[in-house]
Amino acid sequence: MRYLQTLLLRRLHGTRPQLQSSCSSNNSINMQTKQQNQPTPVCAVASLDALKLAEQCLHLGQVIALPTDTVYGLACDANNEEAIQRLYEIKGRDEHKPVAICVNNIAALRRYGQASHLSDELLTRLLPGPLTIIVERSPQLSNRFLNPSTTKIGIRIPDYKFMRDLCATWHEQPLALTSANRSSAPSSLQVSEFQLLWPQLGAVFDAGRIGQTEERRLASTVIDLAKPGSYSIVRAGVALKQTLAVLHEFGYVKQDLDTM
Repeated sequence: MRYLQTLLLRRLHGTRPQLQSSCSSNNSINMQTKQQNQPTPVCAVASLDALKLAEQCLHLGQVIALPTDTVYGLACDANNEEAIQRLYEIKGRDEHKPVAICVNNIAALRRYGQASHLSDELLTRLLPGPLTIIVERSPQLSNRFLNPSTTKIGIRIPDYKFMRDLCATWHEQPLALTSANRSSAPSSLQVSEFQLLWPQLGAVFDAGRIGQTEERRLASTVIDLAKPGSYSIVRAGVALKQTLAVLHEFGYVKQDLDTM
């Protein structure tokens, strides 16, 4: 699979010479898998062909690293069983610990989550942004390895153009999304911070440092909205204050997790 990506990069470089400084293979990586001798492609998100490379990786069932509106994330096709298992392996994450999905718009959120009790007005006020909304999952999420211990799913619409463009390019399919770091390690604000993971990834998409404060490492706020009229805070994250202000404006009341 790495060979196919290398061929794509060579072709892209031949058709658009300016990409040679923005989509490249990083030769400083010493850790390479024995089966794959080619270095992991590192591509600037501003490159004209970044989306094309990302889409190819998804088609191959690979995991990619890319920026979000909070921290760098690891993403793959949410309905690809092998890709989800690979995501958990790279992350070193307990398979029963849920991961979120990323979609492009509210219509897609409703397709993959049961959100008929959430008004368009409310969702438009909350999204896009650094917020993960938890609802019951829909039958459109068919991957048996995606959050097997719960019927719920966390859904994000990041306020980040590259991610939303990728979701749109990916036939409106959801991307599984988790932070780009090993479990229990700090989240990443620049690609060098998870460099040890690169050899296991299909490609790394670099936007430089995202965010100038350490607060960004708190990642997205996670709110459970599965029950009409109530919410529960799962993770405070970076957008708790503004999220609660909107929910209270719409008459939502807090409910403890142990009573849900």
